[in-house]
Amino acid sequence: MLWSALVFGLLGSFHCVGMCGPIAFMLPVDRENKFKKLLQIFLYHFGRICAYSIIGLLFGLIGKSLNIFGLQQQLSVLVGVLMILVVLIPTRVFNRYNFSRPIYKGVSKIKNALGKELKKKSPDTFLTIGFLNGFLPCGLVYMAVFGSLAAVSAWKGSLYMALFGIGTIPLMTAAVYLGNFLNTQIRQRIRQAVPVFALLIGCLFILRGLGLGIPYISPKSIEQEVTTSYECHSVSDESKLNN
Repeated sequence: MLWSALVFGLLGSFHCVGMCGPIAFMLPVDRENKFKKLLQIFLYHFGRICAYSIIGLLFGLIGKSLNIFGLQQQLSVLVGVLMILVVLIPTRVFNRYNFSRPIYKGVSKIKNALGKELKKKSPDTFLTIGFLNGFLPCGLVYMAVFGSLAAVSAWKGSLYMALFGIGTIPLMTAAVYLGNFLNTQIRQRIRQAVPVFALLIGCLFILRGLGLGIPYISPKSIEQEVTTSYECHSVSDESKLNN
């Protein structure tokens, strides 16, 4: 399911331009030196991907802990259900029960730090801006986090979030170079396609968790394979004894 992170990033970057676009537009890049500008943009993206990777690492560790207790399939189903709920539940409900409220103070500090960094032009500024940007609350990032949770290992969780970040690079880079280059109608249509894709990915996570024996989509769990193998050997042994 790692590929879903990359596609999430590619499609979701249209949402990212709307949410994080203002930060990208305000990057204090060197407008005269093209090489220096490219390096600054690279550092910004590298900072974002580092932040996403750390988030994925933490949630991958949580997923690994749950997997130790044999909850991998249940976790995959839960992640799929959560993805679908995030899409189906109206935004006004999330605004009423905002789960980000407990971390508002932290977010406020991040925004203040971003504001200070945007006024600087030192090389490390762009890395810092990208890193702080990666920790800002975003619905699309939450969905990617669900995927890293289902990765059930620290490095896979980190890789999942890194791939998500890489997927956002093309459009976010275009935003830095071209500004608000897409008209409202095109952005609206693409944003409407993102929830549909999220629903499909959610369904795939549920299918994977059900272990229906469908190759690559819903493979059997290790326990199921061991049980099936044991049953086959038992039947084979009984046939030999009868003969």
